[in-house]
Amino acid sequence: MTRRYFAVTLVAVIISVAVAGTLLFGNASLSDAELKVARSLSLASLPKIPPDPSNVVADNADAVQLGALLFDDTGMSANGLVSCATCHLENRQFQDDLQFSRGIGTTDRRSMPLRGVGYQTWFFWDGRKDSLWSQAIGPLENAVEHGFTRSQVAKHVLATYPDEYTRLFGPAPKLAEIPPASPLGNQMQQANWQQLSEPTRDEINRIFVNTGKSIAAFERTLVPLENRFDRYINAVSSGQEPGEDATLSKQEINGFKVFAGKGSCIDCHSGARLTDDFFHNTGVPDPNNPPSDRGRATAFAELDADPFTCLGRYSDAAPDSCLDLQFMAREVDLFDRTFKSPGLRGIAERPPFMHAGQIETLEQVIEHYNNAPPAPLGHSEIVPLGLSNREKADLLAFLRTL
Repeated sequence: MTRRYFAVTLVAVIISVAVAGTLLFGNASLSDAELKVARSLSLASLPKIPPDPSNVVADNADAVQLGALLFDDTGMSANGLVSCATCHLENRQFQDDLQFSRGIGTTDRRSMPLRGVGYQTWFFWDGRKDSLWSQAIGPLENAVEHGFTRSQVAKHVLATYPDEYTRLFGPAPKLAEIPPASPLGNQMQQANWQQLSEPTRDEINRIFVNTGKSIAAFERTLVPLENRFDRYINAVSSGQEPGEDATLSKQEINGFKVFAGKGSCIDCHSGARLTDDFFHNTGVPDPNNPPSDRGRATAFAELDADPFTCLGRYSDAAPDSCLDLQFMAREVDLFDRTFKSPGLRGIAERPPFMHAGQIETLEQVIEHYNNAPPAPLGHSEIVPLGLSNREKADLLAFLRTL
């Protein structure tokens, strides 16, 4: 053995012993335990999209095609200008960058990004819908979103997409001349709805629901996209040196450690979509004074009154497939002013933040969680973190890798 070979071998042994249980790349390192956590957050750990037993056409290619047309159709709005795509822009992660989304009027919350929406159990910031198809039809007859009525949706779909609809759902009923009618519309529209026969209301409801099921089929195809963090973890996991488009700096790696450790971010932003899909009160201020939005606390009554749930007559699911709805937690006091944790993929690209865009920058979001102010209503779950300026900067750097 040459002296040089011996020296090189000795150095290699010393390094391997010094970093046992740790993967080194450049000047950044992850322990085995940290790498395991990082893998759980990477896109490679995302399972197949779960089935939706309440929607028989959830994964039907024809439904996806029709749903894509409906998603972009401004004809399903009172002024002919608003579609689902108005508030869910493809080049903006299917959200609109606004504090309050704008349709016919202005809403009181911001839109949520739709990538990965097919993995969710509860929908909207407060979870007042339990299926993607039921969520899709909600805005259509909301006065400040699409401003349409249930009967107008049914007539428009049958007139505009007769072949597509029939291919999916069979022969459509011949709807008579029906004025704008909806049980959720204005006084005149509600009166028109009450004047319809029960069979006619049922026919309209079925077309309305099938519209939502088609849109949902399309939205289930909007999967999360790979980011720099994913590429880094994939490289590290396979024992490769990360390429130029998969490199994380020492600061970004340290930010991940804050995210998964002292910052407690992972408590609510776990898994490959970086959300636990649950509802939390984190002391976020209310745009209104006194506070008026109670979040999840008001959703239970809406779910109970909603005919379009997993347990309703328009669902395709057997009752034993609707366990989330049957056994959901209902403690109103515990859920006062709780809102769903959004997924953090692409988070740096979609300010403002929180359910009503109350916080303008990611730096301010980090300060909010670091300071943990009291909740305007209910009880905040967060406590002061005690992050140093360096730790806050590291965390911000990590979030930008997503």
